[in-house]
Amino acid sequence: MNKYFMSTCAAALACANNFAQEVQKDTMALQQLDEVVVSDSRFPLQREKSGKTVIKIDAAEIERNQGKSIATLLNTKGGFEIASSRGRNGAVLGVFARGGRGRQVLIVIDGVRVADPSSFSSEYDLRLLSLANIESIEIIKGAASTLYGPNAATAVINITTKKVADKKIALNVASSIGTNQTAANQNYTLSDFTNAVHISGTLDKLTYAVGFANTYADGLSALVTETDEKDPFSKISTDIKLGYNFSTAFDLNFYFNQTKVKNAFDESFGLIDAPYQFLSKQERVGMYANYNYEKGAVHLKTAFSDYNSESISAFPNTFSAENIVLDIYNTHNFNDKFYTVFGLNYIEDKADLEMQEKFSITDPYANLVYLTDFGLHLNLGTRLNMHSEYGSNFVYNVNPSFVIPSGEGYFKLLSSYATSYITPNLTQLFGAFGANSDLEPENDRTIEGGLEYSKDQKLRVSALYFNRKEENFITFDPVTFGSINAANTIDAQGVEIEFDWRASKELQLNMNYTFTERKGDNAIRLPKHKLNANIAYTFSPRLYGSVSYTLTGKRFDSDFGVFPAEEVALEPFSLIDLYLGYTMIPNKLKVFFSANNLLNEEFTEILGFTTRGRNIRLGFNLNL
Repeated sequence: MNKYFMSTCAAALACANNFAQEVQKDTMALQQLDEVVVSDSRFPLQREKSGKTVIKIDAAEIERNQGKSIATLLNTKGGFEIASSRGRNGAVLGVFARGGRGRQVLIVIDGVRVADPSSFSSEYDLRLLSLANIESIEIIKGAASTLYGPNAATAVINITTKKVADKKIALNVASSIGTNQTAANQNYTLSDFTNAVHISGTLDKLTYAVGFANTYADGLSALVTETDEKDPFSKISTDIKLGYNFSTAFDLNFYFNQTKVKNAFDESFGLIDAPYQFLSKQERVGMYANYNYEKGAVHLKTAFSDYNSESISAFPNTFSAENIVLDIYNTHNFNDKFYTVFGLNYIEDKADLEMQEKFSITDPYANLVYLTDFGLHLNLGTRLNMHSEYGSNFVYNVNPSFVIPSGEGYFKLLSSYATSYITPNLTQLFGAFGANSDLEPENDRTIEGGLEYSKDQKLRVSALYFNRKEENFITFDPVTFGSINAANTIDAQGVEIEFDWRASKELQLNMNYTFTERKGDNAIRLPKHKLNANIAYTFSPRLYGSVSYTLTGKRFDSDFGVFPAEEVALEPFSLIDLYLGYTMIPNKLKVFFSANNLLNEEFTEILGFTTRGRNIRLGFNLNL
């Protein structure tokens, strides 16, 4: 193992142990397991009363992943595989949840759906997101179209941006620097930089926040080549929030986000170095208002997003699109047992194709949660999708669960039967290549069943089986050279196991395992077996450390270097990461050291594309 790396680790450990002292605890403290979840019902409910599988990523966990991308963090969660997240910064990401594809995962930011209508599958580009501006993430696994609409077939990633400080002015500064190298070239050149500044405060009834974040990474080529060519990646994000609390019952808030990405890439056909670039700019402006009354609230959330990008390559192209989203809904709590949501969602997507094309979606929806005294909990929902192009579509959700008290914990049985839908996007309906205006939506059916055991807010174990059928899915027909609704079906099934144990005040263990099987196509880049494990220890109120392990099982990829393309098996690989965080000034200044791919394993994630070897990072987080 490289002597430079070993000496760096030893120095970090020595410094941390020398300065560790007993002081008050802060956000590095290990988390409790009695979380409150919101996303699966839009009401704050204790986890034991939720019938869905919800993963919650809080601010402390986000801070412990400072300098990483959101894709890297999501890839450690059960049911997810994000191809290219272990490769070069700026690589195109493939998001797979429960055996599905990226178009079946919905991204929601501050309650509003985000999706790029100019992309072929109308996905949201995760490269546009910065962890530096995120307060928390809730992930609903499984079908959630009744509450969230199109594309919520396998998961909803519900992101909440940073909160506004209660005091007049608060400043947060975060910065880190790291290496960016492959397993074969361990030169330890510092070439990966992240910086973020966030200022916020409350002035009587007025709230404000301004955030800035940037990332720059160099040192790696997009492709595995014998040259020393480098493909840099840069991202700059600006966020502004303004709010006014007219009373304890009514508040009005506005926000603005602009993100610019500049990414160099190579020629994937033939796998050769090339001086290509991808330039992208997203601008989003939105508003949300809340009116609270005695037993409920009315919420209005709306946003306008503008997407512009350019590919400078052998096949140059520009992409331009915009969308409007409006969601208004009423939440009502009758008696702490019966909760209802009634809402109306409107979406309008536009894209510049051969000419500007657009469609609109209007969806009324309803959801109710009923909690009985004897442990039976019901979550029921329905939604009517009314599309300007293909007509209407009806989806529903039936989600019963049963909780049996057990000492200081509980034993929960949960199940779900849900339908969901993915609308054809503008490119598939009106684009220049293979468009078909007669396309119908993809319809999915998901069945879930499982159990969860929790004890003393220290131990939680869950196991769940899922089965999903994709019907009418949209594919490309090589005979007609057009998009069609496929006659066959896709069947995906699997098992997810999660284990969280707070063994003591200092020690916490987390583990998740996912088995996924997909039939009906070649299921490229999707592992059947995946394991994530993490052991965290609070050495003192100032010193926190963790070691993470990931095993990604055998997958298959397509080799497009030959014709016809051949299926190639990719070997399993395992990675170990290390994190050390030290609080220099309680509640003010923290420093950290992290090492990824500690054993410097060489592996292939996508055929021909670069993966990262052992890399180290140093950084700090300052609050004033």
